[in-house]
Amino acid sequence: MVQIKTPEQIAKMREAGLVVAAIHAATREAAVPGATTKDLDEVARKVIADHGAKSNFLGYGGFPATICTSVNEVVVHGIPDDKTVLKDGDIISIDCGAIVDGWHGDAAYTAFVGTGHAPELIELSRVTEESMWAGIAAMKNGNRLVDISRAIETYIRRQPKPGGGKYGIVEDYGGHGIGTEMHMDPHLLNYVSRKRGKGPKLVPGFCLAIEPMVSLGTPQTEVLADDWTVITTDGTWSSHWEHSVALTEAGPLVLTSPDGGKAKLAELGVTAAPDPLG
Repeated sequence: MVQIKTPEQIAKMREAGLVVAAIHAATREAAVPGATTKDLDEVARKVIADHGAKSNFLGYGGFPATICTSVNEVVVHGIPDDKTVLKDGDIISIDCGAIVDGWHGDAAYTAFVGTGHAPELIELSRVTEESMWAGIAAMKNGNRLVDISRAIETYIRRQPKPGGGKYGIVEDYGGHGIGTEMHMDPHLLNYVSRKRGKGPKLVPGFCLAIEPMVSLGTPQTEVLADDWTVITTDGTWSSHWEHSVALTEAGPLVLTSPDGGKAKLAELGVTAAPDPLG
């Protein structure tokens, strides 16, 4: 069952989303050469505490940290620790969430550590982020869930990969519903699957975490012995971008973007819904 939210509930999710945006800003600034992934987790913990929110990652299924820190070939669910030291040229995907009055926010981004990144890494992150926005732009009243999947996949497949070949759209992980829980129905694939059909119709009150994960090689992944860390099976580096989005009568509202997605959606010819928090 898909949980449909009222405008008042979406406003509360917007509060949680802005906490997530603050975590992103603080961890992005802290993701520098010499910092450990545990350092970034401590930064996130402080932001959550300062906002009077709660972490929805810490303790989730036994997860031991406040954020996921996925470096280079790690796709998702990397566990922060004091042994993983960021180096110049690394990329790191930081995934985090927050709870405000029982309502959840969840978002991720890929950051470049230091300088000197290869052009294919810069393009990888750009393609992944832009495919997310293509999916968000497809979150329209009357569309189906598959329309979001198609928009993400189509964008990625149309981008030339430096050096040739194709980007790997990770198959084992995708987006999801979000609301009174972090992960809810429906599951959102980042590609079109005939087995899944069209999926539910998108209506006002529908809230999704849209999150493409893309690698420079294979779409296949494996989980390490810690039962959390997910890596590409061929060791190629990957990027992960995510926003939580609410569909309203006036269109999509990007709950975890500082401006509600207004500027980016305008570039795509889509008008973002008014921010319920002003």
